[in-house]
Amino acid sequence: MDIKVDGLSYDVLEKALEQARQGRMHIMGEMLKVIPEPRADYKPFVPRIVQIRIAAEFIGAVIGKGGETIQKIQKETGTVINIDEEPIPGTNLTEGVVDIASDNADNMQKALDWIKSICAVPEVGQVYHGKVVSILEFGAFIEIMPGKEGLLHVSEIAWNKTEKVEDVLAVGDEVDVKLLEYDPKAGKMRLSMRALTEKPEGYVEPEQRRPRREGGNGPRREGGNGPRRDSKDGGNRGPRRDGNRGPRRDNNK
Repeated sequence: MDIKVDGLSYDVLEKALEQARQGRMHIMGEMLKVIPEPRADYKPFVPRIVQIRIAAEFIGAVIGKGGETIQKIQKETGTVINIDEEPIPGTNLTEGVVDIASDNADNMQKALDWIKSICAVPEVGQVYHGKVVSILEFGAFIEIMPGKEGLLHVSEIAWNKTEKVEDVLAVGDEVDVKLLEYDPKAGKMRLSMRALTEKPEGYVEPEQRRPRREGGNGPRREGGNGPRRDSKDGGNRGPRRDGNRGPRRDNNK
């Protein structure tokens, strides 16, 4: 005890400390009647901040061109997001440190999920719920993650032949697709809807077209239709006839 009074006996100090301990225990007992254990989370509208770390290669994707992506996330979720690039201890590498602040738990979770989806790497064999963003003659592009689109070829829409993509899908439709192939370097993905349905009994895959031989109908013979035949005189056909073939007939007469 920090006291400025001289002459206090040990007994007096002991009694004072014991009274203080009993007072603390009484207060704790009253508190435990109201809340016996800490809450799992704060109340929904308590200001909070969460921090996550992302690979350095995704920092640009989260920020977006001219800050477009991060500004969109902040505007739609009502959060404040800050991103810094920091070195990873013991290595020559760096990583992104993302701080998300908000006074709304649901909005913070939305922003957190959004950023995680940008940094997520598609996994072959997984099923994704995506949105049709464009339709072409040969298929449709499906956005399975923010900023990540894959091709759903017309042959992968259904087991039966699909004549026109527009007969089945429209821009804005939400569909479930399976990721068949993923090229991380090019960022290309091949998706399928029919892989999520059972193959019809007796179904036979259509025959693949034979690849055309290189050069059309075969290699062209050198020199067109073959080598030119030489005549007995070494190819000399003789003197050219005089170009004067006589007077030209007048058709008007």
